[in-house]
Amino acid sequence: MFINLRFLFPRLRELLALSSGACGTLAFSPYDLWPAAIVSLSGLLAINLKCNVRQAGWYGFLWGVGLFGTGVNWIHISITQLSGSFPLHIILMIILTAYLALYPLLFSILLVIFWPHTSIWRLAFGTPVLWSITEYLRAWIFTGFPWLEFGYSQIDGPLRGIAPLFGVQAITFILLLVSGLFVYTFTKQNFLPALIAVAILVLLYPLCLLRWYKSQPNRTINVTLVQGNISQVAKGQVNQIKPMLDIYLKYTLPAIGNAQIVIWPESAIPDNELTHHTLLMELDKQLRAGNTRLITGIIEASPTTNGYNYYNSIIVLGESTPYFLSSKNRYKKHHLVPFGETVFLKRIIQSLLRTCNLQMLSFSKGRYLQDQLLVSDMKITATICYEIILGTQVRDNFRSDTDFLLTVSNDGWFGDSIGPWQHFQMARMRSLELGRPLLRSTNNGITALVNADGKPVAQLPQFTRNVLNIRITPTKGITPYAYLGSWPLWTVVFLIGYIALFFSRQDILNKSYIKKIDNK
Repeated sequence: MFINLRFLFPRLRELLALSSGACGTLAFSPYDLWPAAIVSLSGLLAINLKCNVRQAGWYGFLWGVGLFGTGVNWIHISITQLSGSFPLHIILMIILTAYLALYPLLFSILLVIFWPHTSIWRLAFGTPVLWSITEYLRAWIFTGFPWLEFGYSQIDGPLRGIAPLFGVQAITFILLLVSGLFVYTFTKQNFLPALIAVAILVLLYPLCLLRWYKSQPNRTINVTLVQGNISQVAKGQVNQIKPMLDIYLKYTLPAIGNAQIVIWPESAIPDNELTHHTLLMELDKQLRAGNTRLITGIIEASPTTNGYNYYNSIIVLGESTPYFLSSKNRYKKHHLVPFGETVFLKRIIQSLLRTCNLQMLSFSKGRYLQDQLLVSDMKITATICYEIILGTQVRDNFRSDTDFLLTVSNDGWFGDSIGPWQHFQMARMRSLELGRPLLRSTNNGITALVNADGKPVAQLPQFTRNVLNIRITPTKGITPYAYLGSWPLWTVVFLIGYIALFFSRQDILNKSYIKKIDNK
């Protein structure tokens, strides 16, 4: 049977693009196969060799579809819970996947434009530079979606020691460098670059053994994390609010007097603070009598001249100063999830969503920089849900005297999928970057204590109603990343980018000159 190889070869490249992109998902939790990140990125770089701009863009797009189509398809669960419309959640997932795939498309196009020929400058230096830029854009445009950033896949890998030095983006940079060296070896049959890549992984491993923090065992406290395991359906029903509060109180009352801090998850009270003000004041008195503090997620209603502004907030009860409405010891979520907590072109889009049977909340934004929570003589840098994946925001709100990090979340939107595990993996990276233990309180998992080196110490099983009683020891000390942020990385990015462009152009000019001489 006759086979048209000219037709088959591009089809094989397309299949390789999709499969190598999908392979990248295996690098992240719950699979945690960190070498899959190098395999996936190497696949993308190899596919784009000897391609024109149009071909490179198409293969980059397909690679992105493979990665994001398998890696973030759990979002369709939350869309379904909001709308109940089967065709709609499929359409929206296709749109989201196609949008996210535009960034590897852009990367591939720029790579061919700036480094059209296969060279060490393109594969080992140009790729990490351009990837850093396009990933920055993905984390910024439309408020950003930095999910599946490959540096997170190394939380248990040999490059994890880079995080407290330069942050997770630096790990991603090195992964692209290593992948480029492997691809150069494959294309040029020169094994030296592959040996250098292996040497990079081996030589950087000892950084994992460094400790940039010091424990304070004399300040260890008892903490109780309550995992209510409330269904999303119940959370949306007014008549279920009292039963939900009863569940949290049932698991909290035994801890009063035994734990210094009790923590409830995001929106544990799925109603505005005004409605439950009397209950909160009574609970505050009871907590103070037992010398126990309660941290809980709640919807704050702040009065304005035009009604109320609503915030996804964290409040503290049981402190020496009695609780009152609008008390200062609270945190208001800053980074709101588009179409989940806020919408662009509010009136137009909300009208459109209503026609699709979608109801969207619209919260107000808290300040970017906020004071730490002061709880039981502990200073806590807090985040709510999605914010924990925003390394720059967490680092900017971090202080040298922070005792530990806190994130409250409700991953019930994502059901029994890989989404909550990816979320937990990114939360762990914040501990590693900043050298502080992390408390993670969630509605249905993964509720956990993470050590200051990013390793889980204790956690509750998902989809269980229980409490996690732990002892947390604050740490002190400043990691280089906490002190300097991402400036060292971006300095290296632009410096290497300039050098790679310069020498790549020199190679092209030299080859053109030699060709002219040979022709003469």
